[in-house]
Amino acid sequence: MTDYSEEQRNELEALESIYPDSFRVLSDAPPCFTITVTSEAGENDETVQATLKFTYVDKYPDEAPSYEIDSQENLEDNDISDIITLLDQQTEENLGMVMIFTLVSAVQEKLNEIVDQIKTRKEEEKLKREKEAEEAEKVFFHGTPVTIENFLSWKAKFDAELAEQKCKKQKEEEQAGKIKLTGKQLFETDHNLDTSDIKFLEEAGNSVEVDESLFQEMDDLELEDDDDPDYNRVDLDSE
Repeated sequence: MTDYSEEQRNELEALESIYPDSFRVLSDAPPCFTITVTSEAGENDETVQATLKFTYVDKYPDEAPSYEIDSQENLEDNDISDIITLLDQQTEENLGMVMIFTLVSAVQEKLNEIVDQIKTRKEEEKLKREKEAEEAEKVFFHGTPVTIENFLSWKAKFDAELAEQKCKKQKEEEQAGKIKLTGKQLFETDHNLDTSDIKFLEEAGNSVEVDESLFQEMDDLELEDDDDPDYNRVDLDSE
């Protein structure tokens, strides 16, 4: 007949010797204790940690002990889920034998893997940021390559904006009374200008009188210039 109490007592003594700094007894009946497991240091001395809580059942090791993660540091929810799954697998494989050391060793390896994954994840994030910065720099210095499609799109937008600005400016000038019509625009807006000169002459007819007194005989004009030494007076009467 198996003496479960003896096997449990012997394992507790062995665990206390193996993990003197992290082993802690919580109760004797039923035997309950914790073991804190810390990963190896990563590249920047980062670590992950899990405190495992075990409770013996009466027929341990023929029956699985109760276990849970009592506390943790730097672990994600999915990491905790992976550790519990690992404990389930190891417990099933080691039924009938004292197994706490085996379980703790498996968790130790898992934590080391998690630290390596953190390192890999940080390196990938760093490379991603560097690549994004490089792409942004390329866009800044080289701009968007010109194609027929994006040029036509830009030109259509530019022409529409230009027409809108021109229309807006014309409306503002009209409202301010500053717009000036060209000769062509005047004739287009007022067709009476086409025949205005003709109507003026028709209305005047032969009634235009000329004042002959405004004109003098050429003989009465004195065209002398005594100040000019080259001037030769011509006597018109003598001729």
